[in-house]
Formats: sequence, C-alpha cells, structure tokens
Amino acid sequence: MVVQDCGSCHGLTMKGGLGAPITPAALAGRDPEGLAAIILDGIPGTAMPPWRPLISEDEALWIAEYLLKEKTE
Repeated sequence: MVVQDCGSCHGLTMKGGLGAPITPAALAGRDPEGLAAIILDGIPGTAMPPWRPLISEDEALWIAEYLLKEKTE
C-alpha cells in the first residue's frame, strides 16, 4: 500500500513528486502520532487527502512508523 498509494503522489522512491518527500531523512524529528494524524486527516488546501475513511488509526500509525525507519535492505 505505501509504495503504490503513497508513491503515486510522493514518488515511488518517496523522494517527492506531487507531494513532498517522505523519506526517513525528510521526516526526521517528526513523531509517529503527528504523521498518523496527517495520514488520517490529510492537509486541507493541498493534494494530501484524508485516508481516515479507508484505514484505521492503527494502520495509519504503522505507516508513519514504517516511513520513519531507515531501510536497511
């Protein structure tokens, strides 16, 4: 889901596109709960839609934590 749905706006490598970069470096210093709120409620006036109708709070928090982790593979 993250690569397909988030990547469609944030770029398949998450380095930006229509949406801002969402790499671990770009999100450094952000807390998972704050990112989950953005995922759930979107950002009014931008292309970031609210995902609350489609995913749960637990799923949004998982996505936020996933985005914050440096990939080691």
